[in-house]
Amino acid sequence: MAWVYLIFGGIMEVGWALGLKYSNGFTNIKVVIPTVILIILSFYAFSKSLKLLPVSTAYAVFTGLGSFGTALVGMIFLGDTVTFIKIGLVMMLISCIIGLKLVSREPNREDAV
Repeated sequence: MAWVYLIFGGIMEVGWALGLKYSNGFTNIKVVIPTVILIILSFYAFSKSLKLLPVSTAYAVFTGLGSFGTALVGMIFLGDTVTFIKIGLVMMLISCIIGLKLVSREPNREDAV
């Protein structure tokens, strides 16, 4: 269950990163409110995952998912430049995130979450 919280938090990170872009320095209240809600949800889910996962692994995955998702959204929907090098680096990033999941051992304390 900790990994579900962690992935959810990483996905919410993509949302609030984009919200920060469009909040115009926190002056556009229509964007600020959902952005703050996404920040709270993101960090809540991240903190729940820390009950079972080591902080080093959880933080790397949390920020990596946010970076991966934000880069992907930027390239697909926001007109960010797309190059083979950028795609390769983003793929390497997601490979490292998957690798961290594969080598991490989650204790059998599901009641902690």
